[in-house]
Amino acid sequence: MIDRREVHWRERARELGAAAAAGGAPVTYGIVALCCAVFLLSPLSGFNPVPGGADALLAAQAGYFERWGVIPSELTDGSAHAALTPLTALFVHGSWLHLLGNLLFLYVFGAMTEERMGRTEFAFFYLGCGYFALVAYAVVHADSDQTLVGASGAISAVLGAFLFLFPRARVTSLFPFLFFLPLRFPAWIVLVFWFVLQWLAAQSAGSGPGVAYLAHVAGFAAGFLYAWGRFRGTRVKAPATATEGESQP
Repeated sequence: MIDRREVHWRERARELGAAAAAGGAPVTYGIVALCCAVFLLSPLSGFNPVPGGADALLAAQAGYFERWGVIPSELTDGSAHAALTPLTALFVHGSWLHLLGNLLFLYVFGAMTEERMGRTEFAFFYLGCGYFALVAYAVVHADSDQTLVGASGAISAVLGAFLFLFPRARVTSLFPFLFFLPLRFPAWIVLVFWFVLQWLAAQSAGSGPGVAYLAHVAGFAAGFLYAWGRFRGTRVKAPATATEGESQP
């Protein structure tokens, strides 16, 4: 006996993959473009020279992070500016490597997630989970004066949602212990491996903030739980082809 729901989701999986490949994810690609534009206009890119030499450049970079990034010790001071920084920080990156690493994951996993959720819902999902992830990190490190920037928390939420929505999708990935060969794996293997790495790194990160591994873990968990609550019983069960790309866990 043919399960009509299974047939429906097989067809839906193909539609989602085809739509994502055809560029039908304007929110995802808009976020990528906005993050690139913000970085290029920042004093971090090297394309926006600061007069006054190296000391002036470092001062400009520090001021840039303090203005747009999250400072945990100031987040609970009640000011409107501090409350907005978990949103502005999502579009600020500290280096070319930081930017490209984040956007690569967003490109690979964001398009199909957006197609499944819908544009408006995906936009609010991305911003809401990203905000939550940065706040969660800031609460744990409430006494820290170091700034926190980057889209990692929001993108981690996208990865968590993707894992629930498309557990059988396959993506091209580079695993260090396989000599960085570009091989295709089921998405759940890549994402679970990534999550375990983030969790282990968070446990060994020490007392002071460095890379925001905790924000990654919080974002991933929030994304997975949101997708579970919102799409439980309706996720794509058939194999789906994710957007081509290379992801490094």
